Amino acid sequence: MQVEPLTLTGTVVELRPLASTDAAALFAALDDEAVWRYLPTHQPQSPADIDGAIAKALAAQARGEEVPFVTIHRESGEVIGTTRFLDISVDDRHAEIGWTAIAPAYQLTAVNTEAKYLMLRHAFETWGCIRVQLKTDLRNERSQRAIERIGGVREGVLRKVRVMPDGYQRASVYYSILDDEWPAVKANLEARLGLVRAGRR
Repeated sequence: MQVEPLTLTGTVVELRPLASTDAAALFAALDDEAVWRYLPTHQPQSPADIDGAIAKALAAQARGEEVPFVTIHRESGEVIGTTRFLDISVDDRHAEIGWTAIAPAYQLTAVNTEAKYLMLRHAFETWGCIRVQLKTDLRNERSQRAIERIGGVREGVLRKVRVMPDGYQRASVYYSILDDEWPAVKANLEARLGLVRAGRR
């Protein structure tokens, strides 16, 4: 596993390395209370708040702990969100996909599905991961259904695992996809995205 900044390009989205210059565009794209409702951080009130979050992500990247991306809508060229690999273990060959935030106008479209497909494909086929983990707030049923649609297997709930900015004691639902499950998950995702019909396996 070579844990380093990288670009993942699909049909609908491109995931490119997060940079400090993305703060203003990310703030504009994600300036909506609903985007931050279940994320374990306060909603940014200015691009400076986003800049601080980016600095923390890049520091984690420098330590080999995370690989953060900015999500670009390829047709428009707009910055529409962010996501990342985190909790990376080279020795145990696993990683987590998380900190996903998408502009409201692009939710419930192919954006999230393709971004997850690109990241899972990289994790299993380039890094050689044996496990990829995803988690979400127990209250966030829409996120749970989305993870299940892409093939995540629900493993359980960790209770009171994080104190949220408003003081709420969050329970997190954990999901995983394993290497021997990836071929079937991949086929399902490609079918959903129309990649098979387009001859882009």
